[in-house]
Amino acid sequence: MAEVINMPRLSDTMEEGVVATWLKQVGDTIEEGDILAEIETDKATMEFESFYEGTLLHIGIKEGETAPVDSLLAIVGEKGEDISALLAGESSKEVEETKEETVNTSTQEGTVEIPEGVEVITMPRLSDTMTDGTVATWLKQVGDTVEEGDILAEIETDKATMEFESFYEGTLLYVGLQEGDSAPVDSILAIIGPKGTDVTNLAANYVKADAQEASSENNEKKTVAKTVVSSGKKNQDVKPVKSFTSSERIFVSPLAKKMAEEKGYNLSKISGSGENGRIVKKDVENYQPASGGASTGVFVPSGEESTEDIANSQMRKVIARRLGESKFTAPHYYLNVEFNMENAIAFRKQFNTLPEVKISFNDIIVKASALALKKHPQVNSQWFDDRIQLNHHVHVGVAVAVEDGLVVPVVEFTNEKSLPQIGAEVKDYVVRARQKKLTPQEMDGSTFTISNLGMFGIESFTSIINQPNSAILSVGAIIEKPIVKNGQLAVGNMMKLTLACDHRTVDGATGAQFLQTLKEYIENPVTMLV
Repeated sequence: MAEVINMPRLSDTMEEGVVATWLKQVGDTIEEGDILAEIETDKATMEFESFYEGTLLHIGIKEGETAPVDSLLAIVGEKGEDISALLAGESSKEVEETKEETVNTSTQEGTVEIPEGVEVITMPRLSDTMTDGTVATWLKQVGDTVEEGDILAEIETDKATMEFESFYEGTLLYVGLQEGDSAPVDSILAIIGPKGTDVTNLAANYVKADAQEASSENNEKKTVAKTVVSSGKKNQDVKPVKSFTSSERIFVSPLAKKMAEEKGYNLSKISGSGENGRIVKKDVENYQPASGGASTGVFVPSGEESTEDIANSQMRKVIARRLGESKFTAPHYYLNVEFNMENAIAFRKQFNTLPEVKISFNDIIVKASALALKKHPQVNSQWFDDRIQLNHHVHVGVAVAVEDGLVVPVVEFTNEKSLPQIGAEVKDYVVRARQKKLTPQEMDGSTFTISNLGMFGIESFTSIINQPNSAILSVGAIIEKPIVKNGQLAVGNMMKLTLACDHRTVDGATGAQFLQTLKEYIENPVTMLV
């Protein structure tokens, strides 16, 4: 019997996922435990294994596509098994939703039914962080025959320029974006269908929606033109292309756009001589900026205001929500200290003379913190409305900066591990975090967190507590500075640390005692080996 596999919830904060790679294809034999695909979540890219065995009969989400948790991902069953009922059940649901939307939107101006056999192609999501795409080059023109698998266009994303292939066959009837134009993901890109099919109404509806939205924005309202799908597909919002500096669309070639950016020209001020008023290379070369008003005696500002909106990624949304909750629910206070790192520098240098051993100052701080937490469990605690939970195990979270935010992998039972073990584990976490290969389990369960910006030259800073932890340690750079040593002025290597504490669980004196213990370990690191 066929089994339906839905988009899994691979983390506690995951609301949608992206299929990064399919490792099995339709027709392949699946064994229980086989890796079906790599799924990108808001935190990491993870392997997703099958809990069933049989043949992969259907793939519901293509590579690069995003879908909510519990969406149809795949169907596994016996080879040759009829799954039309399962697919019909899904289609029927969509048809009902489509019919309902048709009733609700049929009276709206601009609604149009898609002709039979016609497919609307929208701007694809070609990377996990992509929010907008730019058509760099069209490889097919209106009127050309398109086969399934043909390359339609080259699309510039936030990461690279990628070839975009067609999943449909027919004739290219309409192109919604010119070369050099940008649009959000899911905006109309092209229309493919039987040769000679009239898609004028659909194309006109899109153009009209563009004008309507530009006009309505002036009144702080937004209207959306909907296309009603007669083939059982859900309606989709058609979003117009807009320039950041004008309410009108600007047609510009990629080369002209690049030249204008390099020269600091405002594209809205340049007249285009190309087709449909498109700005081309010679227009930028011949453009003469305003002289600044010297001949009229009137001062004209030479600079121009410019803004850009960047859509929030799933990771950024989660970070914002969690840090906001922590900052505004936990009463933070901060304890600042400065440690002499002379002995730690000598200790590390001698330790690293051992064969195949390399430890960092961060590894020393992580180990020292873990040992100090064992002596001060109040700092290793968690707050609940009816109790304080003292953790007698120590799991230290190490903050790692990634491209779109911050992740905190956890070194479990940190106090029981050697310095080389901690160093190797942290190094592995850092590499895999930047590759989005960490699992949710590796980022869960910390009892204390360390954030180190010393490597960036930051002398001191404060951090927001990573709840449900009660404290977080901020580590600055080692700075060479004058100090008083045995009554004499000397040069010392000093490091500033800041402990942020939740006052509900950690009193000031408790936090200070923890830092005193930490000081003993860091300024005399050999004691950590006893």
